[in-house]
Amino acid sequence: MQLKEKLAQSETTIGSWITLGHTAIAEIMASSGFDWLVLDMEHSVLELNEVQTIIQVLDGHNCPAIVRLTSNHPDQIKRVMDAGATGVMVPMIKSAADAQAAVDGVYYPPRGGRGVGLARAQGFGASFPAYRQWLEHNAVIVAMIEHIDAVHAIDQILSVAGIDAYIIGPYDLSGSMGRPGELDHPEVKKAITHIREAGQRARKPGGIHVIEPDPQALLQRIESGFNFLGYSLDIRILDTVCRNHLQLIRAAT
Repeated sequence: MQLKEKLAQSETTIGSWITLGHTAIAEIMASSGFDWLVLDMEHSVLELNEVQTIIQVLDGHNCPAIVRLTSNHPDQIKRVMDAGATGVMVPMIKSAADAQAAVDGVYYPPRGGRGVGLARAQGFGASFPAYRQWLEHNAVIVAMIEHIDAVHAIDQILSVAGIDAYIIGPYDLSGSMGRPGELDHPEVKKAITHIREAGQRARKPGGIHVIEPDPQALLQRIESGFNFLGYSLDIRILDTVCRNHLQLIRAAT
């Protein structure tokens, strides 16, 4: 079953973030069993050529590659999709118009406005008809809900045809509310609940990025009703394991 179909059926899926450009990291994470992996171009130094190489690695493990963009710009959407991405995660979606712009950037006319070119996704020109068909049935568009304006417009955003899922960016959301990093503040928690309830009304899969690698925190989010979860990221997993293990070792010696 492809990721798009899993999302349409509201199956629970768990992914993670890649911010480091080494292919071995991508291979390790893809082999671990994540349902999808995000290649983060917004908050890392990953360049497009590195993104394409990592997509090739993930393809070899049948792990969907979703690219987190730096902005909702059709030129960047086109380039990462041409590189072979399964889909895009679009930051700062604040309105239905923003959501529609993301959809238009992914799909070819007449559904969208994406420019037609021949690159890796199209088999370097050998399989454009097959890619066009694949795109219609398998491309994934994830709206990042990370601003209070998006909270106010959440029903309209999730009603846009072509938005397959949403994910909450908790830090930016709290920052837009004047409380950066205060994820346990009642108003921030209220906003997150409002988004989740809107997703349930729209029958749209969604979730939140659990930044620290804490299995119990992730399970709590699943129990609260989220079903599209981002579990930590490469640098936090690496840092946490190193620090925790060394603390245990030093405490015992």
